[in-house]
Amino acid sequence: MPLALAAGSALLPLSALAQSASPMATDPALGTTVSPALDRVSLSVGAYYAEPKVSATVGNNFASFNTGDVRADRKALPRIAGEFLIGDNHGISFEAFRYSQNYSDYGSTAYTAGPFGVTGTAGLNLNFDLDVARLGYRYWFGSGNTVFGVGAGIGYYKVKLETNAFAAASANLPSLGFYSNNGRFSRQDSDDAVAPMLEIGVRHAISPDLRLFFDASGIRKGGSSGVHGSIYNAQLGAEWFPWRNVGVSLAYAVTDVDLKRDEPGLQGLRVKFQGPVAAVKARF
Repeated sequence: MPLALAAGSALLPLSALAQSASPMATDPALGTTVSPALDRVSLSVGAYYAEPKVSATVGNNFASFNTGDVRADRKALPRIAGEFLIGDNHGISFEAFRYSQNYSDYGSTAYTAGPFGVTGTAGLNLNFDLDVARLGYRYWFGSGNTVFGVGAGIGYYKVKLETNAFAAASANLPSLGFYSNNGRFSRQDSDDAVAPMLEIGVRHAISPDLRLFFDASGIRKGGSSGVHGSIYNAQLGAEWFPWRNVGVSLAYAVTDVDLKRDEPGLQGLRVKFQGPVAAVKARF
């Protein structure tokens, strides 16, 4: 997994600095006390087993077509996350995941564009890719078994959508791309954006090797050009370390992606995920 290898390489110098630190008590190198709910350096690699619901709007200022809510099959989304501490309370974290989906629907339906319409046997095919990444800073309040973190950062998202539609009827709808008797529409859209992000987190250590956590973040980009909208994510889970430096993390996550674009082509995309997240976690 190239993304995981790159992140692991980036964390190696940090882990070397923290390799002698106990995750539960005093850091001998720095002479400071770290909460047992936090790690000096951590990296987790796993999958988000999500059940997505997707809707897309394709068109221009004169006419548009909306797919409505489409439920897709559950699938595993590769996911990587990491965090390291500077001092006792300053945390830097990152996370990234990717979602790809193909959706096809055929049948007797109607496509309407303003005063015009195409009816008969019709179909729609969507090939959709979404990449989301975030890099944030959190200040952790407390040094006991429970700590609370709040912070900000930046989020990045890239969306790509290939749309193909057809109708077995004679149509001439230049506003949507239907011409002659083909009744076909085909378009590829791709765009990305960087936006500010807010995040919060809670950590609680039941024991040195068993901990609970909650994380939530929100990415929002305003404006009327390019891709704009919001991405919200929340997860609640637990992590267990049968070995000092290696453990497992299990959580349930909810993600809501709502993107808009005031240009011809892909004008709106709404994706909602929910499901379990499982990962292997290394701490130093």
